Amino acid sequence: MSQPATTELPVVVIGAGPAGLAAAAHLAERGLTPLVLERGPAAADAVRQWGHVRLFSTWAELTDPAAEKILAPTGWAKPDPTTYPSGSDWAQQYLQPLADALGDAVRYNATVTGVSRVGRDRIVDADRDTQPFTVDFTTADGSEQRVLARAVVDASGTWALPSPAGANGLPALGERAAADHITYRVPDTKDPEVRARYAGKRTAVIGSGASAFTALASLASLAEDTPGTHAVWVLRRGISGSTFGGGSADQLPARGALGLAAKAAVDDGYADAVTGFRTAEVERDGEQVVLVGDDGRHLEPVDEVIVLTGLRPDLSFLSELRLGLDERLQAPVALAPLIDPNQHSCGSVYPHGHRELSHPENGIYLVGMKSYGRAPTFLAMTGYEQTRSVAAALAGDLESADRVELTLPETGVCGGAGLFDDPDAEAGGGGGCCAPAPQLVQIGIGSSAGIATAEADKPTGCCS
Repeated sequence: MSQPATTELPVVVIGAGPAGLAAAAHLAERGLTPLVLERGPAAADAVRQWGHVRLFSTWAELTDPAAEKILAPTGWAKPDPTTYPSGSDWAQQYLQPLADALGDAVRYNATVTGVSRVGRDRIVDADRDTQPFTVDFTTADGSEQRVLARAVVDASGTWALPSPAGANGLPALGERAAADHITYRVPDTKDPEVRARYAGKRTAVIGSGASAFTALASLASLAEDTPGTHAVWVLRRGISGSTFGGGSADQLPARGALGLAAKAAVDDGYADAVTGFRTAEVERDGEQVVLVGDDGRHLEPVDEVIVLTGLRPDLSFLSELRLGLDERLQAPVALAPLIDPNQHSCGSVYPHGHRELSHPENGIYLVGMKSYGRAPTFLAMTGYEQTRSVAAALAGDLESADRVELTLPETGVCGGAGLFDDPDAEAGGGGGCCAPAPQLVQIGIGSSAGIATAEADKPTGCCS
């Protein structure tokens, strides 16, 4: 059976989130045909799952110029650029309208299961670059389908694979068995069912990034209304001046305020902090669970555990492609040194585009959060610039593709200390692989442990 010329085929975009829809908009602007495959029933399925969380970027930093051009004829009105949307706001007021404007270019309930070359597995060299890509996916009814593509832009993100509680990157012993007591998402304590799960309970929060800050602040608010609600903040590193983020020095004010809110929550005595604790095991204790460290220490029993130790990319459906990924970050090898969390924060990442995002397999690009692998220092505006450059390259306009200009807001923190949802990715400030001696820190007003008086620096997580 004859195949259409590769240049007549669409560019398949995996994921209808912020980066995926921006990619489709830029491709369409360049006269290329995008086909967006979204596993969820609507656009921005992952964003909707954390819809209760407010972003620390304003609307001005959350919309893409090419997308705005597509939305303009529909009568779309850009929200107040100075305000901060929630995840639900972002999905409902921008991302879904954009997907609607793209029309048939977006397919829902399409879960990509594999990407390869026509007639070529990853071993075969002959005529490889002349063959179109094949993209296999399943639909809502379970049927298997395949489309051909001239190129593939993977913007599927990292939301589906949260990192475990185990400090070695694997689930702690007993972690799976205790799944009914563990969540890997920031809980929405305004939801009555979720509220009942944590109200009056003792909850361990594992992590030191923006997600952990949000969870601590949320539990503190719940504790104000419900006596007996208490958090145990479990950190793999120590507490330093950078633990709570950049505060007023952060050029994203809401990002700085997030760290200060977490600090205020612990200063008010709603949590204890355990530092230098690396979880190795989760034991049952009746209706509670006990965290066991790799040094044999047992923490006091808790009712619930919130694990917020970062996210990681799903590379399983790309196994037949020749990807060039850094062995540590699982990011493209040319990009990895620019985003290494041991060296960079959100504001110190160098501008980058199609060249840093390319792979030995021509025509495949990982963009958005997925391009950063395990480094969570990502801003939406970075993804928009990535997709602009990639679309220009695919259209043959290398001059524009190479002209990458992006100025990111500084975090207010120098270096990588205290910046990331995965504490093992940190360096300096008590981070890195050299953990301090484990200790229990009582946090409250007038604490002499150093946390109440710690200099406010920058919160972690730059996913928005």
